Amino acid sequence: MSETSTALITGASAGLGRATALALAERGWDLIITARRAEPLEQVRRATGATAVPGDVADPAHRARLAAVLAERDRLDLALNNASALGPSPLPHLADLPLDAFGAVLQTNVVAPLAVLQLALPTLRACDGAVIDISSDAAVVPYEGWGGYGASKAALDQLTAVFAAENPRLRVYSFDPGDMRSAMHQAAFPGEDISDRPEPQTVVPALLRLIDTRPPSGRYTAAELSVAH
Repeated sequence: MSETSTALITGASAGLGRATALALAERGWDLIITARRAEPLEQVRRATGATAVPGDVADPAHRARLAAVLAERDRLDLALNNASALGPSPLPHLADLPLDAFGAVLQTNVVAPLAVLQLALPTLRACDGAVIDISSDAAVVPYEGWGGYGASKAALDQLTAVFAAENPRLRVYSFDPGDMRSAMHQAAFPGEDISDRPEPQTVVPALLRLIDTRPPSGRYTAAELSVAH
């Protein structure tokens, strides 16, 4: 039985997912990574030695392929649900939000993470693993234009909290990374300069602290985890 720590990371081709994959690979973790864009994902695979499974987590056929890969492992120490969908850009008011677009956001940001947790649960239980679902301050603050995305992340927060209550042996977290200089954040502000936002890799130490210290299940922000000890 392998004792190497293993992580499944969705949305691993860019941003926080990529930065976390690189950091965990440096620690010697065995990684399973997935994302929609195959070429950037392949670049992360080459850099980390990960098992790469390109595809969309909102697609049941792709999740079946992930399940097959997980079935070959005897443990899963971390499931990181990082893949997210923003919705239309520029961000519309709720009165103008196309309902089919909102449905697609819910599929990626709520339904898919639950589906991933359902297929990962047996291997997570095998080693009392951890779950980290990437949230947003838009889940708790009513920013104009962010209604669809924020509602999806609020739903994910509640789903995460209930999953924690139902699986007390696991550590289950919502993690709010704060603003980051990412492609998604740029899409939310088309044509604007977002260079003042921090790079995703600056958030990784807070995420690693969550993994290392395993506090009680709950919702945590990068800012509160970044306090030096």
